[in-house]
Amino acid sequence: MESFFSFILYPVSAILWFWHKVFGSVLGEDNGFAWALAVFFLVFTLRVVLLKPAISQMRAGRKMAKFAPQIQKLREKYKNDRQRMAQEMQKLQSEHGVNPLGGCLPALLQIPVFLSLFHVLRNFHPGAQSNFIFDKAGVDSFINASIFGAKLSNWITQPADQLALFGTDRTSMMIVGIPLMLIASVATFFTMRLSVKKQTDAAMANPQSAVMAKFMMYIAPIGAIISGWFLPIAVLLYWLANNVWTLGQQHFLTKKIDREQEAEKAKEIEAKKSAPRPKPGQKPVRQDAKDGEEETASTATTATATSNKPAKSNNGQRPGGKSNVKKNRPGKTAASAKKGKKRR
Repeated sequence: MESFFSFILYPVSAILWFWHKVFGSVLGEDNGFAWALAVFFLVFTLRVVLLKPAISQMRAGRKMAKFAPQIQKLREKYKNDRQRMAQEMQKLQSEHGVNPLGGCLPALLQIPVFLSLFHVLRNFHPGAQSNFIFDKAGVDSFINASIFGAKLSNWITQPADQLALFGTDRTSMMIVGIPLMLIASVATFFTMRLSVKKQTDAAMANPQSAVMAKFMMYIAPIGAIISGWFLPIAVLLYWLANNVWTLGQQHFLTKKIDREQEAEKAKEIEAKKSAPRPKPGQKPVRQDAKDGEEETASTATTATATSNKPAKSNNGQRPGGKSNVKKNRPGKTAASAKKGKKRR
């Protein structure tokens, strides 16, 4: 593990060393509260670094909530074709500019940090000459530090002889460890509750999502209590600080994203108000209908112009002109008829 996480073990121990120097200069090098504050500010430092991905995660979640009904339709449409469903959902996410892995990034980055801190704390043991950034003096300072008799590198279920080796006992470990577990559990519960509360109605309408969210809201705090018996006190401090920070961060970022969405809605409303409107009593005309009317009017104008052109008649006469065929006069016709009778 040391070789695998070496790229992060040294930075984690360096941050812990820095904050211990800061608080140790005020409270004392071997003071347990100086080490506890160093662990707390180690968490705060790392969470500040992860703050930008956390904001991106929340924004991505809000975007996902907007097209949640479309996702539900895709699930119903391609429920028998998993591959096609995945392709369509990926296409929909890319169209909306949402990266599903972005939401998991802050949580994924915390896993190696947690494991690295656990490994660093486990290496604080009597007789050690160094521990990554810490020299022998730093190791001895951590071993000698205690909070109400509980050593930071030990845990409640540790064998009694090992606890005695560090100069503590199980009772002292329980006096400090159990309250830390309970506070961490309560903080975890409220963090999960706030997360479930902010989920959309479309997401909670899915029975599986609703059951899983409620399950995690209660199982995560129970997990904090159970695992606390097997974790060093310093890791419990890390867990407590992490949950407290997460609770405050969710409250802060939720308000920030809400303000951003309200500003976007205000811009959309302002854009609609500034758009040209039809006069009172005038029927709104869509752009495509307007284009069709213009085309029809153009066609009618052309047809009218064509119909107004003078046209030739069947006998070659133009309208309004003189006929090329001579007309027979009535008098002349009667005279011709009399001449014909005399000849007979």
